[in-house]
Amino acid sequence: MDVKLKPFDFAQAAARAGMADVAQRVARSTQAQQGAGAVQPSFATSFSSALQQVSASQNQVTEMQRQVQLGNPTVSIEETMVAMQKAQIGFQATLQVRNKLVQAYTDIMNMAV
Repeated sequence: MDVKLKPFDFAQAAARAGMADVAQRVARSTQAQQGAGAVQPSFATSFSSALQQVSASQNQVTEMQRQVQLGNPTVSIEETMVAMQKAQIGFQATLQVRNKLVQAYTDIMNMAV
């Protein structure tokens, strides 16, 4: 029995999972890559891009927290708290996508062929 896989659309999968923000980011990233004449992005590059964005967000929050602790007057605690919440939501969304992917992989591996 031959199994043919269709190309995976990460943005569509994220939208179906109820993660519209992640879906929009991936769609924008895909459009930017296609507009630059790049090759059709794979799932790995899309997921890697999403992970890098979450990581950058968390790194930015860490720096903002450090600046607040040092008493930098240009960084407000309110901005820092909002950035922390955004980073946390991004991380939770990424975690949910990962969990869905692991579950899908497990389901596929447990299928009787």
